[in-house]
Formats: sequence, C-alpha cells, structure tokens
Amino acid sequence: MIKVGDTLPAATLMEFSEVEGNGCSIGPNPIDVAKASAGKTIALFALPGAFTPTCSAKHVPGYVEQVEEFKKAGVDEIWCVSVNDAFVMGAWARDQKTGGKVRMLGDGSADFAKATGLTLDLTARGMGVRSNRYSMLVKDGKVAALNVEAPGKFEVSDATTLLAQAKG
Repeated sequence: MIKVGDTLPAATLMEFSEVEGNGCSIGPNPIDVAKASAGKTIALFALPGAFTPTCSAKHVPGYVEQVEEFKKAGVDEIWCVSVNDAFVMGAWARDQKTGGKVRMLGDGSADFAKATGLTLDLTARGMGVRSNRYSMLVKDGKVAALNVEAPGKFEVSDATTLLAQAKG
C-alpha cells in the first residue's frame, strides 16, 4: 500500500469536461498523474463510486464547499478519483456542481487504485473492484499525508481533516 513519502504511481486518469454555453464537451482526456501533479500541491480524495450515497451526500460536497480554504492553505488543485469512466464522472461533476472547484477523474479500470494498493472488492455487491475511500495530500507528486478509511466508514478522508493537514 502506498504510504507517506512515496511517489504517486505512474498512471493515467481520464477527465471529461463540459464547455459552458455552447453545449459541447471536451474529452474524455487522458491525465498523466505524474505530469499533472508535478510542482503542485494536490488534495486528492478517492471513493468507491460516483452517485453512491455517502460519496454524493458528504464526501464530494465537503471539498466543493471548502475549495477557497484549500486554496488559502496552498493547495493548487483538488482531485476526486473514482473507479468510474470519464463520462460518469462528467455527469457526476454536473450533478455535484464541481466545475472549477474539484477535478473529477475517472479510474475506469481501477489501474490507479490497484497501483496504490488501495482497492476495495465490492464484487459481492455487484460493483467489482473499486477504490477504497481515502484522502491524501500530494506535494510535487509525493504523498505528504494519507488518510485511509476503515471499511464502511467516513471519518478521516473528509475535507476538514485534509484541510487541517494542508494548513499544518
């Protein structure tokens, strides 16, 4: 499992962006994790799935609501990573109103989740292999803080916890 001090794994996430006003979209676009995190401070949080109850009601809204506080703490970008395709992540971004606040990045084949060692097997619930719920503060591609949830919990990967670490 990835730990504090480790470099983020080499992986490509996918992002779907909409262009306001003209009904067109951009993407899905590949996001090279190493290039996208180089020289930046990233508040990254990952979760089992788009449109799932805890993720939609608590996890994403917490980061959207505190985006300005994260910026004040020196965070350049906030990333939400989930084992969903870029189109689902784009639809969820619209639903959660994350535009310009949180980058919604799809890990469609769970390659990033597997490379971090932070997978959650939800096959018995019909969801396959997913990402565990966690948050991490990433500085120039390296993990500076990591908060991994126990199964079924939402106690340490929330925006307030990661924001305190970013300020620390």
